[in-house]
Amino acid sequence: MPDPSQNPPWRRQGSRRHIDRLLEQRRKVLVSMCEVLELKPFTVDKPVHEALRDFTQMLVDYVAAGHFNLYHRIVAGRERRQAVALAAREVYDRIATTTDAAMDFNDRYGGEWNFHLLDSLAGDLSALGEQLATRAELEDRIITAMLGAQVPRERADHAGG
Repeated sequence: MPDPSQNPPWRRQGSRRHIDRLLEQRRKVLVSMCEVLELKPFTVDKPVHEALRDFTQMLVDYVAAGHFNLYHRIVAGRERRQAVALAAREVYDRIATTTDAAMDFNDRYGGEWNFHLLDSLAGDLSALGEQLATRAELEDRIITAMLGAQVPRERADHAGG
């Protein structure tokens, strides 16, 4: 993850607030996911539904924080910093894929509770965890560009394929 303390003073305080909010939402999602995983093995007699409800709400908040606060300006074509626009173009489709995975998980586990879902929960959490790890890596590339650092070319090449 980029280290904001290694960079010069912010010229764009709005960007800083959006990045800080996104990183805080990411942290909350990961903590909440760990809380759900601590309930393994998943059984009817554990508070799985409550933990999943909290987790899926944080997951939706995190995805929304990225989309509406960080990426919206870029996707709308209003980002003038070329490094940021380039990083976003290189990773945005893959970030959108992780958004779809998060929303699919929310659709399955965030609404009406069905205890039959316990059988697939561990596998679904594992798959979602992989998507969230990918998302964090891709977001960090955009954040690095927003902080003014150059995106290494070999990482940019790797992200596209």
